[in-house]
Amino acid sequence: MRRSRMTDIDSAPRRDDRPRGEQAPSNDRDVARIDAAAVPAAPAAEAPAPRYGTREAPRRPSMRSPNGAPVLIKATPPFSVRTAQLLWILSFAVGGFATVYFFVIRKKLLPEIADAAKKAATGRDATTYAAAADIVFWVVFAVIVAALFAQIMLLVSFMARRPQVRWWQLVTLLFQAALVVMSPKWVALGTQGEIMQPILAAQAALVLLALLFSVLPGAMAWSARRHDIRRGPEVTGAPDL
Repeated sequence: MRRSRMTDIDSAPRRDDRPRGEQAPSNDRDVARIDAAAVPAAPAAEAPAPRYGTREAPRRPSMRSPNGAPVLIKATPPFSVRTAQLLWILSFAVGGFATVYFFVIRKKLLPEIADAAKKAATGRDATTYAAAADIVFWVVFAVIVAALFAQIMLLVSFMARRPQVRWWQLVTLLFQAALVVMSPKWVALGTQGEIMQPILAAQAALVLLALLFSVLPGAMAWSARRHDIRRGPEVTGAPDL
């Protein structure tokens, strides 16, 4: 009895477990279609990246830069500075000749200086006038030599672009101008001493010309730079004067 009831249950039609409105697949084609729809679609394959050979290679960076490091160089001074230097050297030559000549004519010049001292102050003995003439000679000689050496040192400072050098050179020129004015009374005396005034005047004229060339715009700009600096490749040619 019990076995026959179980047989009836198995033979009875089963209820479909699908939701309402959905029909069961009628054949194998429908089953395959459903399975294909249930499988997620594969992602689209990405396009292959272009090869390196198809693109233009980047340019190689330059090994030279216009903004190079500053380099200290020894540039040629402008024409005005070179001319001033030449005039200073000529004045040194003239001053050296004046110094040597003044020392050579010392013995012949001392009596002339003693006579000038007698005219300035009378009533003294000959020894006093001779001592005074000797003192005047050596004082003038020391002034000429000191001015010459001072100008040489100032020229070295000028070429090294030291500040305020031109003012000291002007001071030495004023000393030389005063010596030229006073030379006829105490130095340019006698036949051989008369040549001293033109020599001292020529030296002062050369110094004046050197100072005039040293204050030209090119020379002033050259002194203001203090150092010559080059950036990048060397460039030849520069404004002169």
